[in-house]
Amino acid sequence: MNQKNNERIYLMSMEEIYHLYLQKIIRKNRTEEELIQIIEWLTGYNLKIENNALKKTVKTFFDEAPNFNERSNLITGVICGVRIEEIIDPTMKKIRYLDKLVDELAKGKALDKIYR
Repeated sequence: MNQKNNERIYLMSMEEIYHLYLQKIIRKNRTEEELIQIIEWLTGYNLKIENNALKKTVKTFFDEAPNFNERSNLITGVICGVRIEEIIDPTMKKIRYLDKLVDELAKGKALDKIYR
């Protein structure tokens, strides 16, 4: 992915991305509560209390995550044709971590397995 595409993604609101994730998992009979749980596990946000967190841009959301999970480096594999372990940009890597978790949720993986 080139820098121009990264910038386009970074400027989107996290709320837009959240709704895309939500549509994806609901089609696969998963719940919004499960989506919230994996976002909170990964980022340290409490989305019920910090209801403005999703109003941030994607870049700000990830860069200001209050407690990004130290076990996130255990999230590996390919997302959007790119191996997560090979992503250099730290913000893009965090975004792809969440993409991977949402994919796993949509594929029916249990939350305790998603959490590594």
